[in-house]
Amino acid sequence: MSGVVVAVDGGGSKTDAVALTIDGELVAHERGAGSSPHFEGLGEAVAVVDELVRAVAGESPVVHAGLYVSGLDLPVEVEQYAAAIAGFEWASASSVVDNDLYAVLRAGTDEPDAVAIVCGTGVNAVGVRADGADVRFPALGGVSGDWGGGSGLGEQALWHAARDVDGRGPRTALTAAIIEQLGVASVPALIEDLHFGRRDSSELTALAPGVFDAARAGDVVAAGLVDRQAEEIVAFARACVTRLGLADRAIPIVLGGGIIRSVDERLIGGITAGLAAVAPRARIEILDAAPIVGAALLALDRAGAGVDALERARDAVTVATRMPRSEVAREAEPVAR
Repeated sequence: MSGVVVAVDGGGSKTDAVALTIDGELVAHERGAGSSPHFEGLGEAVAVVDELVRAVAGESPVVHAGLYVSGLDLPVEVEQYAAAIAGFEWASASSVVDNDLYAVLRAGTDEPDAVAIVCGTGVNAVGVRADGADVRFPALGGVSGDWGGGSGLGEQALWHAARDVDGRGPRTALTAAIIEQLGVASVPALIEDLHFGRRDSSELTALAPGVFDAARAGDVVAAGLVDRQAEEIVAFARACVTRLGLADRAIPIVLGGGIIRSVDERLIGGITAGLAAVAPRARIEILDAAPIVGAALLALDRAGAGVDALERARDAVTVATRMPRSEVAREAEPVAR
């Protein structure tokens, strides 16, 4: 087959794109800015992806493109995104557009019955079953019952700090952590800046590492937030395995995202204990590969690549996109989903 297969993993803080031959050889890898339509808007999001696809493909024709993008949580969002890329030279009827959760799932396992949960800027999950059934969630924030990730932890850290300062709540080390992390004069000053739009609430995602630090140091309020995050992840898993009838099956639960990759002992311990109660035969698989690995495997599989090609591609893309520990630590701050 002449031409290349292109795969994209579009997240909130970065986007990875790779071009591969049908034999699984890596031709090129490029990383760009975030491309989630929720954060960038649809037009800017597809522009980022278009530039990256053209960069990795070079002069080669694109025989298939698989785009797995954060923020495509509703069917209408997938349809809108597919329509937005339809005019690009590299797009075709074979192009696949879907949520990046499927890339995370494929990067972590190739088993037909499985669950993937991402805890990054936010939290979301997908469950799949061998007969093609799947479980998805709207992931629209509080209005659809969501809480957690960097945004949820940051907002709650500020909520508790505000109540610490004015006496409505218990004392917490999160108050001093917020002042230091965001470089503000005081918590009331930060609240005023957010209220008048002088600062953006997205900055609060940077507070997540401080929540885990405070919990490890013994802060009761911070520990409660970490425990709540573990409970939310278990709730996603419980919903998936219950709705798919997989609660008694030995299935993988793939966990990804910047919050998970911090491998906080209290968080992982809480998840493990919770899963033991709702899916006792399930096993946790913490994803240590970039989701673009899964996107590449999905794209190659759709293009008709063989088993050897898929293994070759997994190895090549994993090596090319493996992040040094320093970058993993930074990613856990804005924690892109």
